[in-house]
Amino acid sequence: MNKWGGMTAAVMAALFLSACGGSKEPRLMNVTANRSGPDEFAILPNKPLQMPEDYSALPEPTPGGRNLVDPTPRADAVAVLGGRSGAGARGDSALVAHAARHGIAPAIRQTLAAEDLEYRHRNNGRLLERLFNVNVYFRAYERQSLDQYRELRRWRRLGVRTPAAPPDPQLLP
Repeated sequence: MNKWGGMTAAVMAALFLSACGGSKEPRLMNVTANRSGPDEFAILPNKPLQMPEDYSALPEPTPGGRNLVDPTPRADAVAVLGGRSGAGARGDSALVAHAARHGIAPAIRQTLAAEDLEYRHRNNGRLLERLFNVNVYFRAYERQSLDQYRELRRWRRLGVRTPAAPPDPQLLP
């Protein structure tokens, strides 16, 4: 074996061993967390301003207190689902009964986390994808993704109005 053949074998062995190391948990997204920027999920739009019916009946301002236009996503979601805001799970038995109508699994979070970890192990990408830190997330979960335009066409065939949906590229001239 010549000098270059030995060096090539050593480099290949080093690359192979470096691909085997690292975290036990597969990372499909391969995105590094940048803690210097804002959390885009923490930014919520304010509710629209409203004119009070009677200006003399307005409450006293409370510095640091809640404002009527402050976002309340949890209460809004409960209201959209037909529950009573602020009632909690015990106070809104109708909402809880509706949500649990097909049964509940007490350890659903742990079960889903274990199933997803197993799925990520099976779909961890090829050797060179792992070696060069390539994002394989979208390919791994492609079978589970929803084709938004096919679903839009299905709803429109059923006669459901979808005024806020984006235009279907297949239906555009």
